[in-house]
Amino acid sequence: MGLGKTVQVLALLEARRELRSASRKRRRPPPSLVVVPRSLVFNWKQEADRFTPKLRVLDNTGIGRGKPGEQFDDFDIILTTYGTLRKDIVDLKDYPFDYAILDEAQAIKNASSQSAKAARLIRADHRLALSGTPVENHLGELWSLFEFLNPGMFGKAAEVGKADIGFRNPDEETRSFLAKALRPFLLRRTKEQVAKDLPKKSEQTIYCDLEPAQRKLYDELREHYRNSLLGRVARDGIKKSKIQILEALLRLRQAACHPGLIDKARRSGESSAKLDVLLPQLREVFAEGHKTLVFSQFTSMLAFVKQRLDEEKIPMPTSTAAHGTGRRGCTSSRTTRIARCS
Repeated sequence: MGLGKTVQVLALLEARRELRSASRKRRRPPPSLVVVPRSLVFNWKQEADRFTPKLRVLDNTGIGRGKPGEQFDDFDIILTTYGTLRKDIVDLKDYPFDYAILDEAQAIKNASSQSAKAARLIRADHRLALSGTPVENHLGELWSLFEFLNPGMFGKAAEVGKADIGFRNPDEETRSFLAKALRPFLLRRTKEQVAKDLPKKSEQTIYCDLEPAQRKLYDELREHYRNSLLGRVARDGIKKSKIQILEALLRLRQAACHPGLIDKARRSGESSAKLDVLLPQLREVFAEGHKTLVFSQFTSMLAFVKQRLDEEKIPMPTSTAAHGTGRRGCTSSRTTRIARCS
């Protein structure tokens, strides 16, 4: 993330625009379709204005958009969202595009989702899928991406479904085969290739001890789940108890973060060891004039962080920070600090 996928694609589309402008007698390439998450529409328009100002971009989103196909020929890029694609695919599938480009292509990782089905119906001479995380859970998600890029390359859906377990837990031979099969179709950029001037990332793990009240809650939860799960596992077996085991682990992780994640009544006035360690770190970084990305697997935990930052008068974005969904990666960050409770 943050290594230039958008800019590279805009450069490609600028070359296609020049080809369209130069084509007089022969057939001119049609415009290209770019599908992005709703939150990135503005970013694409801003990047296009900055790097390729001659590209004519149509924002084909929102309730005021025209019927798909109308006036498309007057533009070089048709910019739309996955939601709009699902709604308009009945009309969009009849329009031939030059390039069909999916940004954050992991949005179609589920082959049976409406977004994935709509994407496969797009007519285009060329197809691109952009993603910083093409595989999020298992290799089976690659089938959906490549069924859009190169239909039939990995076989039919029914055949892949039968072999899904193999994709979820591939052996060395399967991984080697997939690597060779995919190599001609992948263009990957790393920080070492693109941003050689950046210093190496350093990681610092900071341990913190739970305060007595939080430790008491954690220990009580641990004993409660331990006693209940031991009896359940003995009675039903470990396979039938997986959901309960995962729930117990989830609750213990929440208790280690903040008591308010377990009990709403504890949201105010309760101490959190992680927050008490995090705040001084953020004050230091803020005082030095640097930017920080705070990540949590619990959005409710980020709400507690925001509340403390507001009390500390430390400014922060309000659009996506509460959900931990900032797209652009911190490619220039020098240090990653991880707070863990012991």
